[in-house]
Amino acid sequence: MKTTDHYLDEITEIKKMMAQSSRFLSLSGLSGVLVGIYALIGSFIAYKMIYVQGSSIYRKVYPSEIVTELIVLAGALLIIALGTVIWLTSSNIKKAEQKFWSVGSRLLLTNLAIPLITGGILILIFSFRGIYSVVAPFCLVFYGLALVNASKYTRQEIFYMGLLQIGLGLCSAILPGMGLLFWAIGFGIVHIIYGLVMYFRYERKTQKA
Repeated sequence: MKTTDHYLDEITEIKKMMAQSSRFLSLSGLSGVLVGIYALIGSFIAYKMIYVQGSSIYRKVYPSEIVTELIVLAGALLIIALGTVIWLTSSNIKKAEQKFWSVGSRLLLTNLAIPLITGGILILIFSFRGIYSVVAPFCLVFYGLALVNASKYTRQEIFYMGLLQIGLGLCSAILPGMGLLFWAIGFGIVHIIYGLVMYFRYERKTQKA
């Protein structure tokens, strides 16, 4: 005959299973490394476009051609990065014999999308008004908020990466002339470190098994 302790243990186990089913744990660490590399390459290209060639003088006024080129560059990087994340994450899902569109992935994407879309709209509004100094801080802060918001539906490391991005975004707002540097650190170096941590902590063990 089952005792009260047995029933409590079963309830605890059921709660744990429900919590696990609402979390998406197949994010690819290698995709984080590649996204970071893409960001560093993009930052270097943007640096050549924004800064006066042969010097470190910051351009406070951007010709319309440069703005258009930067938007195209950012769009291309975003498409390549998303494609890489989807490809490698899908590979992890297949290996784990799971579904891509699950309760966990829906909750993750929903909570990720709300701050990202909000930040994206704000960036476009300010950009159309010719206020470009907010682009780097807003990108980092709203991306960080999106990660923090979505972290409860995936790995805990996402939460700490989100806090780092928010901190870098605030620093970028204090030092607007160094926005591109903070952007490169946040989307480049932080992503690479995160990706390596995730790969060696989770994916490598799975591959060995």
